[in-house]
Amino acid sequence: MRFVLKIWRQAGPRSKGYFQRFDTDQVSGDTSFLELLDIINNRLVKEGSETIAYDHDCREGICGACGLYINGRPHGPDDGITTCQLYMRRFRDGQEITVEPWRSGAFPVIKDLMVDRRAFDKIMQAGGFVSVHTGSAPEAHTMLITREKAEESMDASACIGCGACVASCKNGSAMLFVASRVSALSLIPQGKPEAARRARAMIAKMDALGFGSCTNIGSCQMECPKNITVAHIARLNREFLYCKR
Repeated sequence: MRFVLKIWRQAGPRSKGYFQRFDTDQVSGDTSFLELLDIINNRLVKEGSETIAYDHDCREGICGACGLYINGRPHGPDDGITTCQLYMRRFRDGQEITVEPWRSGAFPVIKDLMVDRRAFDKIMQAGGFVSVHTGSAPEAHTMLITREKAEESMDASACIGCGACVASCKNGSAMLFVASRVSALSLIPQGKPEAARRARAMIAKMDALGFGSCTNIGSCQMECPKNITVAHIARLNREFLYCKR
């Protein structure tokens, strides 16, 4: 297969960016998108040129590091996947593919396709944690919880913090990310000690870091690689409104 890639290049946060064209051929349909970027970088190394900077780690859809904006969609033209799980058979032979970093003021570009997502870490530090006594592990049945609540909490915990929700939102909102963290903790007994302040603290930090507000468009739900739904945002709003100040 043959592809034409227009890839965003930017030397640094304050540099002016531009698109650079790369022609590729003899690409197997079983090649992943990140593997194709590896192939291009190997070619650039041989040419003595500057390689393309992009984030990656596990390449198994777990870490969330590989987020790219591909042909106008976070993680590319497929549902429920990360960029590392996207294969070139999802594109037409000869297709032109535009590759960009996340576009959000809260995620400034570091270089090329890499963005600074430390804002998510700061939101977590504001309230996305539980307080527990250290020592030996407690008995498994000392805290009773229904299977339904446990499963719902685990579904919310599936968030990998990739930032696709922010990149897809016209307001650059991080509400789905915050909601998944709050929802996962509010459903289990271990999350109750901080419940009175968690939602307010995390939303306040989100606003302070420059993320936008939620207007219920639902694009975050459509583009989330872990299929986390906006139902968790409804729970976040309840936690924000009704928990003790």
